[in-house]
Amino acid sequence: MEDQFEPKPEHHFTFGLWTIGNRGRDPFGHETRPALDPVTAVERLAELGAYGVNFHDDDLVPPGSSPAERDRIVSRFRRALDDTGLRVPMATTNLFSDPVFNDGAFTANDPDVRRYAMHKTLRAIDLGTELGANVYVMWGGREGVECDAAKDVAAALDRYAEAVNVCCAYIRDQGLDLRLALEPKPNEPRGDLFLPTVGHALAFIETLEWPELVGLNPEFAHETMSGLSFHHAVAQTLWAGKLFHIDLNAQRIGKYDQDFRFASEGQRDAFYTVRLLESSSWDGMRHFDAHAYRTEDPEGVWDFAAGCMRSYLILADKSRRFDEDPEIAEALAVAQTDRLGVAQVDWTDSAQVAALRHEEFDPAELSGRGHGHERLDQLVVELLLGVR
Repeated sequence: MEDQFEPKPEHHFTFGLWTIGNRGRDPFGHETRPALDPVTAVERLAELGAYGVNFHDDDLVPPGSSPAERDRIVSRFRRALDDTGLRVPMATTNLFSDPVFNDGAFTANDPDVRRYAMHKTLRAIDLGTELGANVYVMWGGREGVECDAAKDVAAALDRYAEAVNVCCAYIRDQGLDLRLALEPKPNEPRGDLFLPTVGHALAFIETLEWPELVGLNPEFAHETMSGLSFHHAVAQTLWAGKLFHIDLNAQRIGKYDQDFRFASEGQRDAFYTVRLLESSSWDGMRHFDAHAYRTEDPEGVWDFAAGCMRSYLILADKSRRFDEDPEIAEALAVAQTDRLGVAQVDWTDSAQVAALRHEEFDPAELSGRGHGHERLDQLVVELLLGVR
């Protein structure tokens, strides 16, 4: 009997080399797992039913590699992709590990550092597009500050915009089929990061020279760290037409960036996120930016990867059951969910707008209407707990 929750390439599940290749190091302890060969990563992900693999430039080509070494590494990796059918939908740059970025990359006070960061990024764009990527993610891990006296925020945002504009200009000049996706995060590794949430990043994009080339890569853990709803963040990103990529994982509110296996925490928000992605027919990658527990050996990493994909498919099935459940349908009707999409006034018609001032309402009667949210929410809980 076929397992209905078995991942397949058509599900568009992807992982980064840095996710399955995470060696278990944390601020208090050294690595617990050996390094993972990128080719082995490709082969094992293909066996699990994944669609693709993504990478930072340094994940694939170690810093300091000669041009000949670089070409050998890329050629070997490409052969593995061809042999397995795995693809590279997204690429990014590591602008946070090297000590040169200790005061930021695009927003470092030192102009030479900023120029080097742009140089490294353009080269990484070349590497990503060479292997087929059509989305390039920008996470500003060091774009922030601890000492506020040392950083002019407005000037930093000017420099941030300058760097993104440079990348867009390069994409246009080279005729690349590539879009940029900014990845918001509130803090860590800096005390405070610029563009901390989806809302900040959406506003920033509108100041750019070519905003049509730039969207977002929202991450479950990052919005949750701020105590925000990831489902709402993704919904607003979709509403703005800016969901270019997505990072799925799990996180507890108020904790450090945990990057747990998808849906291992926050199952309700995970359910609504999956439901939103599936119901919107969004055709992007379902990328898991998560890490196996530090306790795991190399085989445990593949249990982790399989678990991310399986949990997504289980929640997608729960979403289908939600749509088919007659009691839930009845509760949705009581809550008048279908009426929220009805426009009240044509705001381009001045007569309709002015007429609102003369309408009569009975607030007491309106406030006395029940909405049935308790029952609706309980039905969702029962669905998630497996009793419906």
